[in-house]
Amino acid sequence: MVIQAAYRVTGRAEDAEDVLQTVFMRLIKRDNLPDLSEGSGPYLRRAAVNAAVDIVRSRKAASVPLESVVDFLVDRGAQRPDQVRSAAELRGWLREAVSRLNDRAAEIFTLRFIEGASNQEIADLLETSPGTVAVTIHRVRTQLQASLQSFLGGMQ
Repeated sequence: MVIQAAYRVTGRAEDAEDVLQTVFMRLIKRDNLPDLSEGSGPYLRRAAVNAAVDIVRSRKAASVPLESVVDFLVDRGAQRPDQVRSAAELRGWLREAVSRLNDRAAEIFTLRFIEGASNQEIADLLETSPGTVAVTIHRVRTQLQASLQSFLGGMQ
């Protein structure tokens, strides 16, 4: 589960393996280890997302595979080379945009649109209210929409 979550965020198997190692090394170094028996999935998924976002931010050219999110931006049935190129450019733009979000917003966006978590699940993971999650998602989408319009204006 950790590798899958990390791979969906980073898009690279090597980075996903690094995230796996990072997550478990952080656990080993903790004085008070959390109980990783039943129900540890959400904790590990959140740790993987956070470590993966850290790796993406540390890269000069951020790369977050947002193929599951790009469906709202691009028709996946694109067959012509110009359509494929446009889809790749949009994914690149979205990767860069997510890497510029603040930590909390990037985490919420990633959990919602990459991991597919509901607002309630995210709220439970982050110990906040579903309303706070919804407002953050709305603000991020508004910010990304404005940035996308600027990006698309530059492509023409």
